[in-house]
Amino acid sequence: MKKQKSSHLSLLSLLFLFLQSSLSLVSSDSVYETFLQCLSTHTDPSDDISSIVYTQSNSSYSNVLQFYIRNRRFNSSSTPKPVIIVTPLHESHVQAAVICSKNIGMQLKIRSGGHDYEGISYVSDVPFIILDMFNLRSISIDIQSETGWVQAGATLGELYYRIAEKSRLHGFPAGVCPTVGVGGHLSGGGYGYMLRKYGLSIDNVVDAQIVDVSGRILDRESMGEDLFWAIRGGGGASFGVILSYKIKLVRVPEIVTVFRIEKTLAQNATEIVYQWQNVADKIDNDLFIRLLLQPIAVKGNATKKTIRASFICMFLGDSERLLSVLNRGFPELGLQKKDCIEVSWIDSMLYWSNFDIGSAPEVLLNRTSSVNFLKRKSDYVQKPIPKAGLEWLWKRMIELGKTGLVFNPYGGKMSEIPATQTAFPHRAGNIYKIQYSVNWSEEGSAAEEDYMNQIRRLYSYMTPFVSKSPRASFLNYRDLDIGVNQHGKTSYDKGRVYGSKYFMGNFDRLVKVKTTVDPSNFFRNEQSIPTLPS
Repeated sequence: MKKQKSSHLSLLSLLFLFLQSSLSLVSSDSVYETFLQCLSTHTDPSDDISSIVYTQSNSSYSNVLQFYIRNRRFNSSSTPKPVIIVTPLHESHVQAAVICSKNIGMQLKIRSGGHDYEGISYVSDVPFIILDMFNLRSISIDIQSETGWVQAGATLGELYYRIAEKSRLHGFPAGVCPTVGVGGHLSGGGYGYMLRKYGLSIDNVVDAQIVDVSGRILDRESMGEDLFWAIRGGGGASFGVILSYKIKLVRVPEIVTVFRIEKTLAQNATEIVYQWQNVADKIDNDLFIRLLLQPIAVKGNATKKTIRASFICMFLGDSERLLSVLNRGFPELGLQKKDCIEVSWIDSMLYWSNFDIGSAPEVLLNRTSSVNFLKRKSDYVQKPIPKAGLEWLWKRMIELGKTGLVFNPYGGKMSEIPATQTAFPHRAGNIYKIQYSVNWSEEGSAAEEDYMNQIRRLYSYMTPFVSKSPRASFLNYRDLDIGVNQHGKTSYDKGRVYGSKYFMGNFDRLVKVKTTVDPSNFFRNEQSIPTLPS
């Protein structure tokens, strides 16, 4: 009798699951039909609108979704998937997607390159639609006016390639990863190896186009200076959909110089790292020396570990002048002529992107990249870490095992621009920014827990050495550990927790702009700017 009852319950459970699944599909189909009808109403009748809309029943859905996922932590069977993916081919499709997502009450996530470290451009805990901008990638460079228009779905590699096509004497200050999307990179600030000379990407943006919550396309004049201020460092996805930015190109010499010098603890790395902290933000503004710190096995003794310090340089000039600058300002590094590699600006970008010297610039057009599990965090340092502190830090890094640190120097132009000039606030007073970095390839929750614990412990160990009240963070090194917003009754208070770290004294102005341009908080994500409490 019990056995018969059990089998009846099993059948009922299976039937329930089947009905639930069927209802979900029906509901999904209903949403799709309603959404598609709305899109058709708000776009040109000649557009085959169904060809840019994907649901989970579409055979291309998974390929479209996964192509721009850059973190395997958010590419599992249990990762929440969008109900619909829209891949606009025209600006009017973006306008329609905003209007129609709002009409059906569905959250809209905006993805330009997929490099958000926490996946919030393509993951959500509520039913959502992805607006995938990768088709909107046009780039127009005008050397005569030294400007260019670049759409949000273009990559940095494509932008650099198009600039180099037109000129060997121009560049743009942005990141060194060529597959990063322009939309997210610039709206979060955008930094690269020319920031000490020319500032951030946003310091060289002169206009923009955005689709607002009403579906209107606005430029700098029609959006007003407050919104234009906000989308330069405040994250565009809180305010609308960035369509394009107008950038100001910068002058670069015909020859630039790069090098990479590596030192271990046995090679006096502690002293050199300590001295780097004292000069990296004060030395010639044409010079940027990134410092990469990693625990590695000692050569010839795999059971013993040390710390390797890698000094990676970009210098806007030739090797003779670089040697003069470093021998005078940072002799501890011991730079020699044989360490220096003279290249063009575009070839320096290839070098920093880990391509071989002599690689064809066309490799920058490749949108595919290797994808690992990863986690990132960030900090700002305002006083040099003492030698004793560094020695203590090395021990902790070796104990933890794999997490590395990247120190990016500030100073120069970064110290000259007021903290309030754009929404990005981290300017004068910061010696360098830290990126905490750990990648892994092992699958499973145990590996994830181990590596996530490693990086969080290292972040905790660094507390005495970094900025305080608040402990500042960089928006484009997205980190959900510092706060998450579900946008309920306490949305403003939740938003202030992470907002004060990312935006410091600029948070209140961002909230006012948000409340003005998107009072219903349609454009929201786990770390978006909240509206003022009603």
